[in-house]
Amino acid sequence: MIRVSNVSIAFGGIRAVRDCSLSVEPGTITGLIGPNGAGKTTLFNIVAGFLRPGLGRVEFAGEDVTGMPPHHLFRRGLVRTFQIPHEFATLTVLENLMVVPSRQSGERLLPAWLRPRRVAAEERSLRRRADETLEFLKLAHLRDAPAGILSGGQKKLLEIGRAMMADARVVLLDEPAAGVNRTLMGELAERIRLLNRERKVTFFVIEHDMNLIAALCQPVIVMAQGQVLSQGTLEEIRRDPRVVEAYFGAAGASACMPS
Repeated sequence: MIRVSNVSIAFGGIRAVRDCSLSVEPGTITGLIGPNGAGKTTLFNIVAGFLRPGLGRVEFAGEDVTGMPPHHLFRRGLVRTFQIPHEFATLTVLENLMVVPSRQSGERLLPAWLRPRRVAAEERSLRRRADETLEFLKLAHLRDAPAGILSGGQKKLLEIGRAMMADARVVLLDEPAAGVNRTLMGELAERIRLLNRERKVTFFVIEHDMNLIAALCQPVIVMAQGQVLSQGTLEEIRRDPRVVEAYFGAAGASACMPS
């Protein structure tokens, strides 16, 4: 679904991503881990169209999308979430879902004036979809509450719901466990698994919580210093001395690795 080929980008002479290549296969939940400053979020921003690489190529579903704007990628089914959720705080939880689908008839002045029945029917259909999504996320009891009052974990679930309303084919999740309590993290992980299994949504996940990576992700890709360092199952990369050194340094690697 995603192929990154020899991508590089620099900021003020600092190469945040260097000749990076990786792929995310359809139907997987692929993890992306690495120490702070490894270039993970920068890579996500390149894939999602927020940054244009200086070199290299990004493909989505076999199409070259290098530098394509995020809203164009969104319409193709590539959706990115953020470590800090970006909800519409004063809209209700339900309304946060209803505004997601693009090209709604009611967004244009003439159809709103000349075809009010069509607009109303479309809105009823969207409302039903949004209510079904909230039931799936177990947020139905908060449908009429302002989204700004939700907890961190509930906002992460709402972002998953917005990806569902967009009919996402691939979701880039940036640290979904950050700021989420253990109970809600388990709920979030279960919703991700269900979407992957039942709706065939592909996920690409940046995460520091190894318990969540272990529960969800295979394969796991490790980045360090802007490049892919290792790839495989979590157990395989844990045994890779290059990964241990990237996280703990040479001295730590010597202490951690078996003699």
